[in-house]
Amino acid sequence: MECDKCGENAVLHAAYSGLHLCESHLCRAVTKRVRRRIREDGLVSDDATVEDPETWVIGLSGGKDSVVLTQILHDTFAEDPRIELVALSIHEGIEGYRDASLEACEELTDDLGIEHVTVSYVEEFGVQMDDVVEDDPEGMAACAYCGVFRRDLLSKYADELDADKLLTGHNLDDEAETALMNFLEGDISQIAKHFEASLGPFDSSADAPTEQTREAQDHHIPRAKPLRDIPEKEVALYARFEDLPAHITECPHAEEAYRGEIQELMLGLEENHPGTRHSIMAGYEKLAALAADTYGGENSDTDYGECDNCGAPTARDLCRKCNLLDALEAV
Repeated sequence: MECDKCGENAVLHAAYSGLHLCESHLCRAVTKRVRRRIREDGLVSDDATVEDPETWVIGLSGGKDSVVLTQILHDTFAEDPRIELVALSIHEGIEGYRDASLEACEELTDDLGIEHVTVSYVEEFGVQMDDVVEDDPEGMAACAYCGVFRRDLLSKYADELDADKLLTGHNLDDEAETALMNFLEGDISQIAKHFEASLGPFDSSADAPTEQTREAQDHHIPRAKPLRDIPEKEVALYARFEDLPAHITECPHAEEAYRGEIQELMLGLEENHPGTRHSIMAGYEKLAALAADTYGGENSDTDYGECDNCGAPTARDLCRKCNLLDALEAV
């Protein structure tokens, strides 16, 4: 196979577009789409100036997605004084797994000259995921506990780092799976929250996927997902061809049965009908905008206050993290 752009040996056939791409043109295409997503979502605020730059905190795990995101953001904004990048890593306490990925984080941030902050479950909560999995007081999958703890620390430290935005490395496959799960569960309010938390554009423009913008939030640092147009395979290839220090190993505790079923369904549809993931997200973003218009903002039935224990934003007396920590303590 030859690259459709230059005639060199192709390394990828993107069935959804029909294109055959070589290493160079694949990497260019990934970078171009990430930058287009940044423009379409209006990530760079008009208020960001040389005198008063925005701080973007990147959730950097050391896996392929967050490493590729960090590299592309650095390449895009290294000479732009309006944007300051800070990498935030979390050590969950998983023996033989997280230490290696944090080494990748340190190598990348040292090479790029980006500030890197690392926090851990054991320092913050007094627990490690290896112990949580063994105790399991709620009878849940490990990812359910870990997701709550990670989100709490990302939000807490993004706030402490005075972040204007929190960026995560969710790719097209991740987002299409979440979209299908939310739709199949019939959770319209969750779809509205998804739009307002991370999908909706910050500013309305001719390039934006929807005319509606997300509502400003006082209770959480706004999130963004610049990789969400890029298939997982292309992210992995980018990391490989750019020789990035990504730690590509699955977490030993990974166990999300429902998401796994959705993933198999989606990949089967994509194989038989190329472009399905892109179509899912194109329709879902418009649906999410409509849901947010009806169920979001002032129309939301979620009234955020502060956790009685830790002060984190929550609609309950105790946030989900504190409830889980109490359950673990009771074991």
